[in-house]
Amino acid sequence: MSKVKWGVLGTANVAAWGTIPGMIKAESCELYAIAGRSLEKAEKYKADFGFEKAYGSYDELLEDEEVQAIYIPLPNNLHKPWVIKALKAGKNVLCEKPIGLNADETSEMFKVAEESGVLLMEAYAYLHSPYVESLKKDVAGGVIGDVKYIETAFITQGYKEDIRLYKDLGGGAMYDLGCYCTTMILSLIDSDVSYVKADAEFSDKGVDLATAGLIRFENGTRASFNVGMILGEDTNARFDRLYIYGTKGSIRSDVEYNQEGEASYKVYVGDEVIERKISVPHNYSLEIEQFSRCIIQGEKPHITSDFSIKNAELIDSVLEEIGY
Repeated sequence: MSKVKWGVLGTANVAAWGTIPGMIKAESCELYAIAGRSLEKAEKYKADFGFEKAYGSYDELLEDEEVQAIYIPLPNNLHKPWVIKALKAGKNVLCEKPIGLNADETSEMFKVAEESGVLLMEAYAYLHSPYVESLKKDVAGGVIGDVKYIETAFITQGYKEDIRLYKDLGGGAMYDLGCYCTTMILSLIDSDVSYVKADAEFSDKGVDLATAGLIRFENGTRASFNVGMILGEDTNARFDRLYIYGTKGSIRSDVEYNQEGEASYKVYVGDEVIERKISVPHNYSLEIEQFSRCIIQGEKPHITSDFSIKNAELIDSVLEEIGY
């Protein structure tokens, strides 16, 4: 199998515990180069994970003609400038979610990708999971009838000090967690948004620590989300929920986003309860494999530009509602 030479632009935590291990597992990935704000940090990642090259600046990585694809896990406020730089340097780009701070930024980046003749995809590793594909299949197949209401939640520990707590860095619960709920909802409902109502609790620094909202779609389906960084600071506590209610039954899942290993959800139809058991591989590896196939084989990105823009527009509506 052909391999894609990957570079990683930044040494964020999500790269270390999620995406880079996924790259190592992906057969189509050649772990080629890592760039940090300092050469020392980049060299540590090179030694820890087995990159071939390390760079002490992001620009040096973009100038390396061997690099075919770049993963960008930088703080949210830095996505747009570095995505555009990478695209204009002729690199295919996988950018961590949320790709833009608003729909205008998101649209602009995809326009630059098209003009540059390279690929751009937003990184939602969980959407590549066979678990999500099974959920979508049950919904689309009418197992629970017509979907009328979807309830989602993603609540995690609070943070004493983290980039999530700073508005100028693109922090806040909606950007960090809410985007999971909105993408899940949009993956399951094939209709346009007609109404959004939301409320939030803010920190002293001005970021939303918790946000809840109601979404109505043109086909009459409703959905809710509840997200927050509000559980104990000294724990790894989290709470995930996806309940889907239809005219014939319901689906209930409490599996974590990006769950790996054995996972299951239950389908309730009348008096019958069906448990779907699914073996879930490393979602980040699936994501890297899919984007690599897009480059090598011309496959369509699993997460399209239209989907990313639609999700950004929905998040814009929520942020406008809460005054963020």
